[in-house]
Amino acid sequence: MTAPTTPVVELAHAGFAYEDGPEVLSDVCFAVAGGRAVALLGRNGGGKTTLLRLLSGGLRCGAGALLLDGAEVAYDRKGLTRLRTSVQLVVQDPDDQLFAASVAQDVSFGPMNLGLPEEEVRLRVDGALAALDITPLADRPTHLLSYGQRKRAAIAGAVAMRPRVLVLDEPTAGLDPDGQERLLETLERLRAAGTAVVMATHDVDLALRWADEAAVLSPAGLRTGPVGELLADGALLDAARLRRPWATPVARLLRSRGLLPEGARGPRTAEELDALLARTG
Repeated sequence: MTAPTTPVVELAHAGFAYEDGPEVLSDVCFAVAGGRAVALLGRNGGGKTTLLRLLSGGLRCGAGALLLDGAEVAYDRKGLTRLRTSVQLVVQDPDDQLFAASVAQDVSFGPMNLGLPEEEVRLRVDGALAALDITPLADRPTHLLSYGQRKRAAIAGAVAMRPRVLVLDEPTAGLDPDGQERLLETLERLRAAGTAVVMATHDVDLALRWADEAAVLSPAGLRTGPVGELLADGALLDAARLRRPWATPVARLLRSRGLLPEGARGPRTAEELDALLARTG
């Protein structure tokens, strides 16, 4: 029997309240294993961004603990440096993250702060720019980038740290359809190389298509599980003020017509639906 894998990073019975405010999160248990794709969903103001900041060490748990490789994280310089070499957060607005004169300078900031040799920094910057498909923008001033380019540059800065967990807050917000597809392709390459990705999103269709697992925040707390199972739970989606993904009733209809075997995964994009209908005639 295979022993259970220790999560890379984990919130264990975590709680948090902002100063002079109500409790935002309570008794949250959330674990991220290596190489997984996890969609974090919930209503506006429900605590998604707070959870991401707790997971990446930007906020400190008011209750419970943050664990890295099974050991509690110390919120001192050594402990946070260790955490941030493994877990990197990219915030929703790239303008809150980009600050250097050029793209390459911005992407190099994290590796340089680790005290890495110049050659290693250069290799990491080149690799991150290539991973995000923005190598031609290396010398471009960050203020001259389009919104989508700024998003990719901000993610490249996190990728240059070579984290085991990449945490993204609404990364597809503001991107056109082509930009979204290019970003998803990039995330898939990172996952293939072993990086776990946690993505906060309101897009249930994107979550169902992309993720292995879902974490849904509702007033009753956080529920986690396989993405197909959670996003088929109508009561949970209603509590979290999320709409149903279109692929769930489509799969149900296809099964009722004998076009999709019981237990088989249904189409999760229009292209997959077209291909299935073409095969079944």
